[in-house]
Amino acid sequence: MTKHKVYTMSFAKVYPLYIAKAERKGKTKAEVDTIICWLTGYSPEELQEQIDKQIDIETFFAEAPELHPSRSLIKGVICGVRVEDIEEETMKNIRYMDKLIDELAKGKKMEKILRGSS
Repeated sequence: MTKHKVYTMSFAKVYPLYIAKAERKGKTKAEVDTIICWLTGYSPEELQEQIDKQIDIETFFAEAPELHPSRSLIKGVICGVRVEDIEEETMKNIRYMDKLIDELAKGKKMEKILRGSS
């Protein structure tokens, strides 16, 4: 089976797009970082290291220290697909991250985005 194109994209190229989306709606890079660190278990320093290494998105999630157990509480549609219906784990994690950044950009409170935990 051929890898989905998004898996081979550099996380360092996607990351600024998340920040730009948030900033257009009055949110900050720090809030984006908080969300990504919550989801993946990376510390802010480890997140920056991954960005600096120019790793692909698949590796970014494969090397994540600890994917948050509450990520399964993330529900809804992103890119026309219901996240809870995605079966492939890497794609599901990518869409979780997309959904969380989307919620931030839409003005949802951080405690709700992080599913009541930090």
